[in-house]
Parts: sequence; structure tokens; C-alpha cells
Amino acid sequence: MLSFGAIALAGCGGGGGGGGGSAAALSAAAASAAQSSGSSAAGSGGVSSGGTTLGTTPQTVSFCGNQTDIVDSSLNIVASQYTAMAAQMGKDAGIAYRYGPDAVACGTANSGVDLYKRTDTKLTNPPRDANFFWSVGGPPSSGAGSYSTNQANMAYVADDPTQRVGVTDFQVSGYMYNVFAQLPQLSWTRGGIDSLNVLKYTQPSASNMPVAVGRCTGRSGFCNESLVVFQNGIIGTAGSNTANNSPSVQLPATKVPTGIALTNDSEFALVTVWDTQQLKGQVAVVALAGLCDGCYVDNPSGWYDWWNEWMGVYPGIPNVGNIAFMKILGYVDLPGMAAPTEIATTTGLDQFFTVSLNGYFLGRVNSPLTTYWQSFASGGSNQYAYAKGGVAVVISKSEQKAAFIDLKPLFSYFNSKYFSTSVTETTNLGQAANQWPYTFDQAPAAMPTVAKVVSLNARPTAVKTTVLERYNPRAWIATQDGTLHIFSLTDYAPGPSAATPSPNSIAEVGTVTGIGRNPTSLATSKGEPGANIEPLNEQVIVGSRGDNKISWVRFASNHNSGSVVRTIQHKEIKDLIAVEDSDNFANDGYVMSALDYTGKKVHNYRYGPVIFNADGGACPKPNGCPVLPAGAVAEYGGAMALPGKPFQMSSANVP
Repeated sequence: MLSFGAIALAGCGGGGGGGGGSAAALSAAAASAAQSSGSSAAGSGGVSSGGTTLGTTPQTVSFCGNQTDIVDSSLNIVASQYTAMAAQMGKDAGIAYRYGPDAVACGTANSGVDLYKRTDTKLTNPPRDANFFWSVGGPPSSGAGSYSTNQANMAYVADDPTQRVGVTDFQVSGYMYNVFAQLPQLSWTRGGIDSLNVLKYTQPSASNMPVAVGRCTGRSGFCNESLVVFQNGIIGTAGSNTANNSPSVQLPATKVPTGIALTNDSEFALVTVWDTQQLKGQVAVVALAGLCDGCYVDNPSGWYDWWNEWMGVYPGIPNVGNIAFMKILGYVDLPGMAAPTEIATTTGLDQFFTVSLNGYFLGRVNSPLTTYWQSFASGGSNQYAYAKGGVAVVISKSEQKAAFIDLKPLFSYFNSKYFSTSVTETTNLGQAANQWPYTFDQAPAAMPTVAKVVSLNARPTAVKTTVLERYNPRAWIATQDGTLHIFSLTDYAPGPSAATPSPNSIAEVGTVTGIGRNPTSLATSKGEPGANIEPLNEQVIVGSRGDNKISWVRFASNHNSGSVVRTIQHKEIKDLIAVEDSDNFANDGYVMSALDYTGKKVHNYRYGPVIFNADGGACPKPNGCPVLPAGAVAEYGGAMALPGKPFQMSSANVP
């Protein structure tokens, strides 16, 4: 694998994603930009205009080989390395920097075992002749039954970025007609390797390759679209056939995105950025609003009842995730952190709190808010239906730090406007600073605050948080040496009840080892067969790139320790870089996906029984159709080849 250090020193191109010009040219441009912005140029040390202490000579990191870093031996940013790397985030060089050594470099490529794979059969009977390949259950029934499917949006470094947008929508798993599909495949509902949503707001280009993709997570049915951030700063949606609203916004050219996370109910998106002018790190805060599918903000006459979504545009409060409006509110500076690489967030709010007494999402029956706001005020019937705070955790790989951001000011401000007589202010919707929602320049009280920044003893590679836990919330930070660090977040994810958090409550409370070298991915665990736990809070799935290993880590009852309870190492995976679990809704499937970067594939694995909960049929309760052979840790669902190298995905059961 190419490291950025090798590229910078040799002046070579960036590989499959395109080099984007010589590293010498990039470094010269970085020095010029630093000088014009008032920052010290590379090699001179000093302090940038953004307050970042600058280094002089980049250090060499020795881990499964040598990599030249963007910081010096004191972990201070080297300006030319920083600015040049910022231009590579969506390319091979950027992936090499962000995700580190692969299994080849660590000597573990294709070192796993064989796993059983069933035969895939195209569904041709009944005559629907769907492009749907199944392998569990059968024979096909005459009726579709309790249809369910998990859809995903995946980012990859395209082999030819002038022909592919680098984002694909695909089906992870699905059930209909008494059969179950566990082969990753393009959805039978809509074809094409390019995401249809993405094509609405951008076109293939080497300058706007995807950098990160994310969505909220938790209960099925509430996180219906992903957001994708691109090298050129575009933030837009990626959806499915039933959730395909497609708004977009764009960051300024000097703010390069590196990661994205959404709060529990798609209230806000949080995007980590490198400011290449002031040489500092920030988090962009984007307010989001959901609407009915295919609906537009400026056409209320076309709004209709879509899964009980709001009949109005209310950015910053719970919605079901079919994003139709977004606005950049501003940027939170990260003190002492110029190069954030990943972010995770939680409010602690269980999405079920947003369900009204009729069993459906509460948006439609409480629209417009100008009429129904009082039910959300203190003492009202909906006073616990929205988050009272939250936390974001940001890591910087090179600077070996983690920043904890208190989101309570943000949620408190928005709640105070919507759920009081001030609600009339929210009707003046628009992108101007003084239109709703107001930017931080207009409403500084809404800006989140950095509660704490901690230094780590190893390079952090991935971060995730509990999802619905509000009494004992945790953040999990993986480091390159194969350690999972557990941090307490007491009162920072209070869910529906207000709390007064203290930075002193943010502390490392335990570690887990045995997860493999260079763990580049932490995935929310969405199901666990035969275990009486809430996996969203009590378990996490780890993808170790260095050892090509997938591990399930289960935590103790106090959440301060944990152990590995399941591992998969499959010889078909060349270069494991990310993992993602799928929802179990209507039908249990227990299918998880693994992205194979240099192998240019997404692989599926089933680690529990398929159960057709509603229909019974070929896989009835309680045991369903088990993993084969009996006693095996997992069954191989198969792979889908891609025209590029995948590195991130997000999935959900969709309506």
C-alpha cells in the first residue's frame, strides 16, 4: 500500500483515485497558502493564524512498516504536509493516511479460514422476475409476505473518478416471497452502481470524490438516509427507493471534511474539517429537517403523510431521516487539534420516545408547531419526546488526542425556540444568517462547547459511542496498537431529561485488548442472537485492518470493561477496512458487512439464524434457519465487486 509519506518524498501520484498532481506542487501550494493567510510556512515552526503550534520536520511512524506523518516528533502540525494531505482525503493517499497499514503490510492478508456459502438463486417465480438473488428459505411463495430489506450507501475510491461518483446504493439483505437474500447486491428496486441521489447534486469528478458517509442509528425506521461529504466540501444525501430527498450544501473551499456523524434523530450533522487557511481543526454543525419523500421545502402544497413525518420544515428537532433541508450553522474550534480524523455522537435519546400514543412518529399529529408547541413544553404530553443534550467525540490520529464536545447549548437553544412562544421565529426559514435556523454569528448561545481534550498514548483510529444509553453512556476509542479505550460520558447524553454535565465526568474507565492491530472501524452492534442484552449500548463490532479480523466486543454490566465474544477471519478478505451491522426488523437476519479495500468488494456474513417472524414459512420461530454448518461462527453471504476501493458504508432498514 502507498503511504502518504512515500508519495510526498517521491513526488508520485496518488494511485487508483488519481494523484492530483505532484506532491512537490502540493507542498509549494501549501506553503503559499500558509504565507498568504498569515501562517508560518513549512519548516519555520511558529504559530498559524488559527493558533496552531507548527512543527518543522515530519516524523516517521513505524508500525507495520514506516509512514511519514503530518506532524513532527512533538505532534505539532507541519504546514506543508497538512495542506497537501488535505487535498488527498478522498484518494488513495488520503485513505492510506486515515486508515494506516493494511493486512499486507502487517503480514496477515488472506490468512483466515473457509466459511460455508449457500447457492444464490434468482427470484423468477412468481413472475415478478425481480433482480433479487436469494439463498435461505424457499421455495418461493405466491405472496410477498412481510417484506423487509436493509439498504446501504457506500463510499469508495473510484478506479475512474471521471466516470463514477464513488457512492453506491445497494441491498445488504432482504426478505420476500418466503426467501431471504444475504448476498450484497444492487437493489432490485433501482439499478446503477452510482447513487441516484448523489447524481442529483454532483457529477463524477476527480475533485469531488467522497470522503465520509454516515447516518444516525438506533431503532429501525428512524434513520432513512445517509449524508455524504465530498472532497470539495459538498454535503448531500444518499438514500434508497423509498427515501430519496436530495438537498445539499457546501463548505467553503478552505474547509476540507474528514468525517461525519448524525445525532440520534437526524437533528444535526457534525462534520470534522481541516481549515487549510488558518491551519486549525473544527467541527461544522449542520441543521437538518426531514420531510415526506419527494417533497420540497418551498412547495407545501405537495406535502403528504409519509410515515407520520412533520408537515412542516423544522430543522434541529427529531425527524425520521428523509432529509429535505440542511443549513450550515457555523464551526466549533477544536483547541489543540488541527487534524481531526473521525467523529461520533449520541444524545442518549431512544427514538421510541418520539412515538405518540397512537404508535406512530409524533410529527404529523403535532403539525404545525405554531399550534401544538405547548405539548412539548415543560409539563406537556410531549415534554420527553426530544433530546435535552448530547455529546460528540472527535479524534485526531496524528495528534493523538480526543476532544469531547458538549451539545447541550445547541439542543437547549433550538428547544427554547420551538417549544415556546418564540416558535413564530422558526417560520422565517432560509439560508441567510438571520433566517431560521440562525447561524452561530447571529445566535452564539447555540454554539456547542468543547468540554475536554485528552491526550492518548497511542494513535486513535476509530471512535463510536453508545446509542440509547442515558444513565451510563460511554465512548469507545480504538488505537492503532489494538486497544479499545472506554470513556465515561456521564450526563453528556441525557436523552429526554435535562442534566448538568461536568467535564470531570469524562474519564477513561477501562480498556479491552485482543481486537487486532490497526482497528480502523467501530460499528454499532444492531443485534445479538440468543443474548439478553441491548447491543446498541452493550456491544460494538471492531474491524481490524492490520489483522483482517472482525471482533464483537461485549461490555460488562457497569460498561467499564469488556471482552471479545466472537471473531471472524475469512480468507476471502484481502484488506478489511470497515464493518457495518444491519437492522433486524420484521424478520431477523443477523447480517453484517465487511469492506475489502484493495479487494474492491463488500462481503456479507450471517452470524445468527434467519427468522421470518411474521410469516413463519421456511424459517419459523423460534429457531428459524440456522447458520451452517451447525456450530459455525458465521456463514458467508457472498460478495459484490465494485469499480473501486470501498472504505465506508452506512445501512438501515428502510420503509
